[in-house]
Amino acid sequence: MTLRWKRENIIFDSLYEADVWADSIGNEMYARLYDGYDTPDYKIAYSLAFRLAQMNEFRVFAEMTIDNDRRYKVWVK
Repeated sequence: MTLRWKRENIIFDSLYEADVWADSIGNEMYARLYDGYDTPDYKIAYSLAFRLAQMNEFRVFAEMTIDNDRRYKVWVK
């Protein structure tokens, strides 16, 4: 099964801003537009994972990768 990823390079200054953003991404994932989200901002990944974990339909996974830059991935199954 191939996952559909949304990859962005946005970094927010505050957790509040990241949480508002994660709420919109969570809605897109709930609508099954994407299976996963890839970001350099740990605040977005943290908020998104927390929001998705509140939905009983999803099993949430998260991963941090360190290649040329640090990326955070959150996906659901």
